[in-house]
Amino acid sequence: MKTILLTLMFAAMGLTLAAQHVTLDECIKKAHDNYPLIKKYELIERTAAIDLSDISKSWLPQIGVYAQSTVQNKVPNFPDDMRSMLSASGIDLKGMREDQYKVGVDVNQTVWDGGKTKADRDVAQSDAQVKKAATDVNLYAVRERVQDLYFAVLLTEAQVEQTRLTAKLLQKNLDKLRSMLAHGTATQSDADVVEAEYLTVSQNILRLQNNARSYRQMLEVFTGMSLEDKTLVCPPAEMPSNLQPDRPELSHFEAELAKIESLRRQINVSTLPKIGLFAQAYYGYPGYDYFKSMTSRDWTINAMAGIKITYSIDAFYTKKNKQNKLSLAGNGIEVSKDVFLFNNRLTSIQQQSEISRQQAVLAEDARIVELRTSVRKAAESRLANGVIDTTDLLGKITDELTASIHAAYHQIELVKTIYQLKYTLNR
Repeated sequence: MKTILLTLMFAAMGLTLAAQHVTLDECIKKAHDNYPLIKKYELIERTAAIDLSDISKSWLPQIGVYAQSTVQNKVPNFPDDMRSMLSASGIDLKGMREDQYKVGVDVNQTVWDGGKTKADRDVAQSDAQVKKAATDVNLYAVRERVQDLYFAVLLTEAQVEQTRLTAKLLQKNLDKLRSMLAHGTATQSDADVVEAEYLTVSQNILRLQNNARSYRQMLEVFTGMSLEDKTLVCPPAEMPSNLQPDRPELSHFEAELAKIESLRRQINVSTLPKIGLFAQAYYGYPGYDYFKSMTSRDWTINAMAGIKITYSIDAFYTKKNKQNKLSLAGNGIEVSKDVFLFNNRLTSIQQQSEISRQQAVLAEDARIVELRTSVRKAAESRLANGVIDTTDLLGKITDELTASIHAAYHQIELVKTIYQLKYTLNR
């Protein structure tokens, strides 16, 4: 039982510690999920589903209901000689009426549309992919903004910690001077100089803390989570193993080229014939039997059905120009892709060069801090031995602070530049 309790206690402690730490990858994921633009994916999918549904319905029977009334100046009729002959026999044929009426329905069913429906479906799907890829590009920019804020917090808080160490040194030396002042081995002005510097450093700590708090608040807006009392973990300074770019812009270019091909297929199928079935039925006057309609004014039911082949040559008039425009658009996309890759490679080379420079600087930082610390301790030793030179001591403390801040700053700057390279490459 004791072992189980200890295990549960350590597990709870581990969860608590994990909850108190936040990583850069966690912030990027939270910002991605929290950013309002993420809702656009659902809108794109719903719009594409509606478009595809409408396109699929082109295979459903097309039904039209109509009612019409017309008046004609000429209608089919019996020849005058025949009418005269029949009239002599006592038969009065008035012929067909000039006013005609119809209430009917037309039904058309596509059997083969030359591949138009499939081409339209491909265009709709390609268009949705282009919009998603464009959203990926816009959403990817959030990663850079989150990284900048994350490292701004790390840099500012590192400066706070180093400045606090300097404040402790100043406080320790101020205590020594006050003790020496009580024993008559130091002057009030010596203590005042160190105290003034201590207060200045304390003010600087407050300024840096306020800056760090502002950066944290902006990061909270992006991530949608509270960062209060949480430690931001500095990521490891690991170079990406693959230096080839895998940016979402490349997928966007490919999606646009795929849409060009879909539009090209749509143009090609527009010149193919189409086959369909049709049926017509109406109730009215005259009917299909004109002879009966000339002898009787009664309304009748009439129906017709058949197969129809349509072939329009209009599409040939503009086919070549449309294809040329698509070719030019495709060439423009290829040029934009080449420009992007060129600029991306240039940025990548600059960042790699900067990383090499920062690594070289960082290698010397530890030795510089060690030397500055040694010089400061020697100055403190002279203070303890009664050789008072507060200006010289403050200078040595400031030099050590500057060296320590630079060392911490360079370390975080190196990691930041590496992550900027990772952003450039999407690695």
